Amino acid sequence: MRQSDGSSDGVNQSLSVFINTPPATVNTETKLFSSFKKDTHASKLYLAGRECLNEEGQPFVPSLVGKIRQQISADPTLRLGYSSSLGQTEFTRRAIELALGKKANAIVENRVLGIQTVGCTGAVRLGAELLTHWYNVSAAWCGPVYLSSPCDDSLVSILEAAGFQDICQYRYWDAERRDICLEKMLEDLEMAPEQSIIMLSASAHYPTGAQLSHNGWKLIAQLIMRRRLFPFLLLPEHGLCYGDLERDAWPVQYCASLGIELLCAQSFSHCFGLYGEGVGHLICVLKNNSILLAVQSQAEQLISALGAQPAAGGARIVATVLSNPAHLIEWQEGLKHMVERCMLIRERLRERLRLLGCPGCWNHVTQQGGLYSCTGLNAQQVDFLSQRKHIYLLPNGCINVSAINRGSLDYIAESIHQALTSPI
Repeated sequence: MRQSDGSSDGVNQSLSVFINTPPATVNTETKLFSSFKKDTHASKLYLAGRECLNEEGQPFVPSLVGKIRQQISADPTLRLGYSSSLGQTEFTRRAIELALGKKANAIVENRVLGIQTVGCTGAVRLGAELLTHWYNVSAAWCGPVYLSSPCDDSLVSILEAAGFQDICQYRYWDAERRDICLEKMLEDLEMAPEQSIIMLSASAHYPTGAQLSHNGWKLIAQLIMRRRLFPFLLLPEHGLCYGDLERDAWPVQYCASLGIELLCAQSFSHCFGLYGEGVGHLICVLKNNSILLAVQSQAEQLISALGAQPAAGGARIVATVLSNPAHLIEWQEGLKHMVERCMLIRERLRERLRLLGCPGCWNHVTQQGGLYSCTGLNAQQVDFLSQRKHIYLLPNGCINVSAINRGSLDYIAESIHQALTSPI
């Protein structure tokens, strides 16, 4: 064997194999947060974050979570071995019941599969992988994936990484009316090819905060069944839209009650304050239980290939709370208080804008729910706020309502008024 002497016969060994790697495109939120961090103004405010914040501007973490964490860490009987590739059994069981209801026919008939994932992003990715493998068995399938307009930009990247190339949008938000454009949404979905995948927010739509009415969901469910579409539902802020777990999950329960096959991506980051622990869950509601084991085996294989087995700590906390009636009540009370705080902020902001004489009607701020709100400000007005007032919003004018508190509300309202009335 010839031993290398360190020479390269004309090839420079100091060059990296990654030398021609192009930089990735920086997404909007990353750019915005970078600008915020560089801003040295003492009164700067960031209203585009994803965390649920309390009045002090800190991530909302129910006090119960800290107590449960201590109990678990002190438990001498706790097994610290690897969990199943599908996650902790008690966690998946409770997460399914939370979304579908304990008495759901799909649960009784044993045609639901629950899989613990690394956050909601992991649930979307695993669901997308399942669908690409599942649907591509049929050479006849060429249906695209439909996302709302606007939507979470990261969804596109996740779907592309899973192999989807045909990604479309349906109209969801009417910027002029500052409301959901249900008729246009239905028009777009009516034109979708059969077996298209439709991603829908079950509640607290990101980034607008606008949610469909029960009647709207009934019309969409009828269209899904008639056009043979496949719904992929998103439930990332369970309990933080209405402060009512069942009401937040009603669209999931309604679609499942009609016998519609679906996927649902859940996250427990916001409602439990488990941001650093990636506690997500994917629910697969199937037509019948004869295919349950086959789908489960495919999921297990994908999890192994992706290296996506989730950590156990956060899931234990969630399972402990959901399986104890007293803990469940205490946790729900904490969610209600947070929702009430956000609603109070919305009401105060609307009233302050009204008293300032801001042009237009601001009722849409209180008609929306959850953490987010689409203010209706245009890109020029958003730029005015960041450049002149050091208040950072998403370019489409959407904000995280929980990032506003009593100390900042007046300044924000006055700044919005100036953005609307000052010559730019």
